[in-house]
Amino acid sequence: MSYDGEEVFLYNPITETMMKKIFFAIACVFALTTSACDDNYQPVYQDQLPEKAQVFLATYFPEVKISLARKEIDVMELTYDVIFTDGTKVEFDRKGNWTEVDCLTHPLPSGIVPEAIEKVIRTQYPEAQATKIERDHREFDVKLDNRVELTFNKNMQLVDID
Repeated sequence: MSYDGEEVFLYNPITETMMKKIFFAIACVFALTTSACDDNYQPVYQDQLPEKAQVFLATYFPEVKISLARKEIDVMELTYDVIFTDGTKVEFDRKGNWTEVDCLTHPLPSGIVPEAIEKVIRTQYPEAQATKIERDHREFDVKLDNRVELTFNKNMQLVDID
């Protein structure tokens, strides 16, 4: 619209009101989502873990006392966390396969790290020991006690060093 050769912009209060409502709706959804995430953890007893997880714990951590075991129910997945009194943490997927083992400052129990990865560590870092390992469907990440982090692909080939 123009008036005497100048453009005139009309103020539309509906637009401002609508923007406030949209912003408020987004804030409400964010608040509800955030508060819902707090309740995703549920404590469980060791015998409520999947069978594979129970066998893993009995095999590699028979003498360590469990401080907390819990399951996390997320929109897309179910996972289990086990935290021991010495600070060690083990995470499992819904089937009981380990996805992360973190022993903080002491070495991982023998047999957790796949032999091909263990061989690379012994060869390239003979003085170091693995303290943490994570795996997913694509790769393994291993943290050594000398602060070196190694990434291996699913074929156990070293692909990155940090």
